[in-house]
Amino acid sequence: MNRGIHGSFGVRFSRIVGGGALAALLAVGLATAAYAAGDAAKGKVIFTTNCASCHGESGKGDGPVGAALNPHPRDFTKGEFKFDAAKDGKPGSDAALTNVIKNGAGAYGGSPLMAPWGGTLSEADIQNVIAYIRTFHK
Repeated sequence: MNRGIHGSFGVRFSRIVGGGALAALLAVGLATAAYAAGDAAKGKVIFTTNCASCHGESGKGDGPVGAALNPHPRDFTKGEFKFDAAKDGKPGSDAALTNVIKNGAGAYGGSPLMAPWGGTLSEADIQNVIAYIRTFHK
Protein backbone atom coordinates (compact mmCIF):
# COMPACT_ATOMS: atom_id res chain seq x y z
CA MET A 1 0.00 0.00 0.00
CA ASN A 2 1.35 3.43 -0.93
CA ARG A 3 1.24 5.82 2.01
CA GLY A 4 2.79 8.72 0.17
CA ILE A 5 5.58 10.87 1.49
CA HIS A 6 3.72 11.95 4.64
CA GLY A 7 2.64 8.43 5.58
CA SER A 8 6.19 7.16 5.23
CA PHE A 9 7.53 10.08 7.26
CA GLY A 10 4.95 9.47 10.00
CA VAL A 11 6.00 5.85 10.39
CA ARG A 12 9.69 6.74 10.48
CA PHE A 13 9.07 9.68 12.83
CA SER A 14 7.05 7.58 15.26
CA ARG A 15 9.77 4.91 15.25
CA ILE A 16 12.42 7.53 16.03
CA VAL A 17 10.36 9.29 18.70
CA GLY A 18 9.12 6.00 20.12
CA GLY A 19 12.66 4.66 20.24
CA GLY A 20 13.86 7.85 21.91
CA ALA A 21 11.08 7.65 24.48
CA LEU A 22 11.95 4.03 25.15
CA ALA A 23 15.62 4.93 25.58
CA ALA A 24 14.69 7.74 27.99
CA LEU A 25 12.49 5.41 30.04
CA LEU A 26 15.25 2.82 30.18
CA ALA A 27 17.78 5.44 31.27
CA VAL A 28 15.50 6.64 34.07
CA GLY A 29 14.82 3.06 35.11
CA LEU A 30 18.51 2.20 35.18
CA ALA A 31 19.36 5.33 37.16
CA THR A 32 16.63 4.49 39.66
CA ALA A 33 17.84 0.89 39.85
CA ALA A 34 21.34 2.15 40.64
CA TYR A 35 19.96 3.74 43.79
CA ALA A 36 17.59 0.87 44.55
CA ALA A 37 20.14 -1.94 44.62
CA GLY A 38 19.76 -2.48 48.36
CA ASP A 39 16.82 -3.03 50.68
CA ALA A 40 16.30 0.09 52.80
CA ALA A 41 14.28 -1.79 55.45
CA LYS A 42 17.13 -4.25 56.00
CA GLY A 43 19.59 -1.35 55.83
CA LYS A 44 17.74 0.43 58.65
CA VAL A 45 18.36 -2.51 60.98
CA ILE A 46 22.07 -2.57 60.11
CA PHE A 47 22.37 1.22 60.34
CA THR A 48 20.65 1.32 63.74
CA THR A 49 22.96 -1.38 65.07
CA ASN A 50 26.28 -0.19 63.60
CA CYS A 51 26.02 3.42 62.45
CA ALA A 52 23.48 5.34 64.53
CA SER A 53 25.76 5.75 67.54
CA CYS A 54 27.79 8.19 65.44
CA HIS A 55 25.47 9.24 62.60
CA GLY A 56 22.34 9.43 64.77
CA GLU A 57 18.98 7.68 64.42
CA SER A 58 17.85 10.35 61.96
CA GLY A 59 21.15 10.40 60.04
CA LYS A 60 22.05 13.97 61.01
CA GLY A 61 25.47 13.08 62.41
CA ASP A 62 24.20 13.72 65.91
CA GLY A 63 24.47 10.31 67.55
CA PRO A 64 25.65 10.12 71.17
CA VAL A 65 29.19 9.13 70.16
CA GLY A 66 29.20 11.42 67.12
CA ALA A 67 28.56 14.47 69.29
CA ALA A 68 32.01 13.99 70.85
CA LEU A 69 33.82 13.50 67.54
CA ASN A 70 35.74 16.12 65.62
CA PRO A 71 34.93 16.30 62.82
CA HIS A 72 31.31 15.40 63.39
CA PRO A 73 29.99 12.49 61.33
CA ARG A 74 28.34 13.19 57.98
CA ASP A 75 24.78 14.56 58.03
CA PHE A 76 23.00 12.33 55.52
CA THR A 77 19.89 14.53 55.47
CA LYS A 78 21.82 17.11 53.43
CA GLY A 79 22.69 14.59 50.72
CA GLU A 80 26.17 16.11 50.41
CA PHE A 81 29.11 13.77 50.07
CA LYS A 82 32.77 14.72 50.03
CA PHE A 83 34.78 11.73 48.84
CA ASP A 84 35.09 10.47 45.28
CA ALA A 85 36.19 7.13 46.67
CA ALA A 86 35.36 5.32 43.41
CA LYS A 87 37.46 7.80 41.38
CA ASP A 88 34.56 8.24 38.95
CA GLY A 89 33.98 11.97 39.48
CA LYS A 90 30.82 11.28 41.50
CA PRO A 91 31.18 11.79 45.25
CA GLY A 92 28.21 10.09 46.90
CA SER A 93 27.67 7.52 44.18
CA ASP A 94 26.82 4.02 45.36
CA ALA A 95 30.33 2.93 44.38
CA ALA A 96 31.93 5.78 46.36
CA LEU A 97 29.80 5.09 49.44
CA THR A 98 30.55 1.38 49.18
CA ASN A 99 34.28 2.12 49.24
CA VAL A 100 34.03 4.51 52.18
CA ILE A 101 31.95 2.03 54.18
CA LYS A 102 34.27 -0.87 53.33
CA ASN A 103 37.58 0.93 53.82
CA GLY A 104 36.74 3.78 56.20
CA ALA A 105 36.83 7.51 55.44
CA GLY A 106 40.50 7.78 56.43
CA ALA A 107 41.47 5.82 53.32
CA TYR A 108 40.12 8.72 51.22
CA GLY A 109 41.42 11.68 53.22
CA GLY A 110 38.54 11.78 55.67
CA SER A 111 38.38 11.16 59.36
CA PRO A 112 40.11 7.99 60.52
CA LEU A 113 37.34 7.80 63.12
CA MET A 114 34.98 6.53 60.39
CA ALA A 115 35.83 2.88 60.81
CA PRO A 116 36.15 0.43 57.91
CA TRP A 117 33.22 -2.02 57.91
CA GLY A 118 34.36 -4.25 55.05
CA GLY A 119 35.45 -7.01 57.41
CA THR A 120 32.15 -6.90 59.29
CA LEU A 121 29.44 -6.20 56.73
CA SER A 122 28.73 -8.25 53.62
CA GLU A 123 28.37 -6.63 50.20
CA ALA A 124 24.58 -7.03 50.48
CA ASP A 125 24.63 -5.43 53.95
CA ILE A 126 26.55 -2.44 52.59
CA GLN A 127 24.12 -2.00 49.69
CA ASN A 128 21.21 -2.20 52.13
CA VAL A 129 22.81 0.48 54.34
CA ILE A 130 23.34 2.72 51.29
CA ALA A 131 19.69 2.29 50.30
CA TYR A 132 18.70 3.34 53.82
CA ILE A 133 21.11 6.30 53.88
CA ARG A 134 19.43 7.57 50.70
CA THR A 135 16.08 7.75 52.52
CA PHE A 136 17.38 10.52 54.81
CA HIS A 137 17.71 13.09 52.03
CA LYS A 138 14.34 14.23 50.76
